Amino acid sequence: MSDSEAGVEPGERPGPLAGLRVLAVEQFGAGPFGTMLLADLGAEVIKIEDPGSGGDVSRYVPPQQAGSDSLYFEAVNRGKRSILLDIKNGAGREVFERLVGTADAVFSNLRGDQPERLGLTWKRLRHINERIVCVALTGYGRTGADAQLPGYDALVQAAAGWAALTGSPDDPPIKSGLSLADYATGWAAMVGLLAAVMDARRTGIGRDVDTDLYDVALSMLTHHAAWHLSAGIETVRQPMSGHASVVPFQFFQTADGHIAVAAAKERFFRDLVTAIDLPELATDPRFVDMGSRSRHRSELLASLAGRFAERTTAEWLDRLLGVVPVSAVRSMEEALDVADLERRSMLAEYDHPRFGTVRAVGTPVFVSDYVPRYRAGPAVGADGPALMDELEYTTEEREELHVRGAFGVPREAAAD
Repeated sequence: MSDSEAGVEPGERPGPLAGLRVLAVEQFGAGPFGTMLLADLGAEVIKIEDPGSGGDVSRYVPPQQAGSDSLYFEAVNRGKRSILLDIKNGAGREVFERLVGTADAVFSNLRGDQPERLGLTWKRLRHINERIVCVALTGYGRTGADAQLPGYDALVQAAAGWAALTGSPDDPPIKSGLSLADYATGWAAMVGLLAAVMDARRTGIGRDVDTDLYDVALSMLTHHAAWHLSAGIETVRQPMSGHASVVPFQFFQTADGHIAVAAAKERFFRDLVTAIDLPELATDPRFVDMGSRSRHRSELLASLAGRFAERTTAEWLDRLLGVVPVSAVRSMEEALDVADLERRSMLAEYDHPRFGTVRAVGTPVFVSDYVPRYRAGPAVGADGPALMDELEYTTEEREELHVRGAFGVPREAAAD
């Protein structure tokens, strides 16, 4: 792959993952989000898209959807390549296996029983490439009765206890506004992929790597899980999005909005109550340490809530910023301030043939001497001809593969 294809300007140091080739049998959010992070850091990610569904189904998700392009697709697929390939078809499988011979990893995010069924495991591919790493991101793992269940973020947030932990005590279970189980599992899968590729380059032998939405969601229960499993402690939802044990560590209503306060150290609590003109709370026996404040949560919060309601968010920030950990509770639109994103090097901006200028949030991993050059996500199947050139297929061989259905329904059948 040339520097221009990798998004690297001439003379610039390549990304840290330059030379890594990943074949991605992926769709929707979790998998594409993970492999996009690799692409941002210089890896070559080739999407193996199903011609029967018109490619990744996220291409057809509104709003801002036209043809086989959507901003949903763009949000998790920038900088990749695409080939339409029916890997269930014998001819399509031949092309796929030739690609496997050139790759470091095969990544999939499918239902748990599919990697084995589709031959996307190390055991099935090692005869082609002993060093190939096969990563499967599934809903509930590849074994057991749950392997055949479809995995979606909302279902996992419900099943893993996240929704029961979110919101105020009187609220019904609440799902996060973001697909956090999806994205966290995307990160986990990439850690596994990179670890296994590193080992394969050292030993010459690849392996399988498995991760799933449910297990990752369970792992993120962290201290709540340790409390329960070790001491039988039940975590209950607290008012005002409060922390389970640290008080105050939550949102307070102000005269015109909300403010987040995180007094996670004793000195922060003392500095907070002094700054809001309630210094007597620092010496009140009910609030003298973290344990006392947790036991007398309701009395403390009543005093703090009354005081915060007296002033605007801006007034409190002016008084508290730099004194204690605080933040305004902002809308998503406020957080996506373009000037601020540019200042933080977090704006991904590039031209798209259908949508014009696309702006999204960039990669949060910063590597010295490398600046990602963001590129549009691939048109469906756009890199097929170039990849067939790289694989050294002749014109006659390509024609035969077309007829045999490697790239979808044979043209004669389509005409009928």
